Amino acid sequence: QVQLVESGGGLVQAGGSLRLSCAASGIIFSLNAMGWYRQAPGKRRELVAAISSGGSTVYADSVKGRFTISRDNAKNTVYLQMNTLKPEDTAVYYCNAGKWIGGTYVYSHDYWGQGTQVTVSS
Repeated sequence: QVQLVESGGGLVQAGGSLRLSCAASGIIFSLNAMGWYRQAPGKRRELVAAISSGGSTVYADSVKGRFTISRDNAKNTVYLQMNTLKPEDTAVYYCNAGKWIGGTYVYSHDYWGQGTQVTVSS
């Protein structure tokens, strides 16, 4: 049974930082690409950042230079370091275990975490 458990969300002032973690079990973590998505109220879920099994990364334009995705295969965990947070970063952040195809992250419909709330106050 695949489980993805996010943690690290919370309330932070604009300009602050948070680090999200996603602990995975039930998959061969080192072989999976991993992605972070977010969904704000009334908006579609969007890709924030993804990392391949080999460490290649992609970012949404809105977070480039502010967010960093990384992984620790020994701990079966993927991280999202979020710096210089803005109110528009407020959303529920979800972890996904997917695939890396042609330099693009392809999400899995089945492998999602429960989400962690990030709220950035102005």
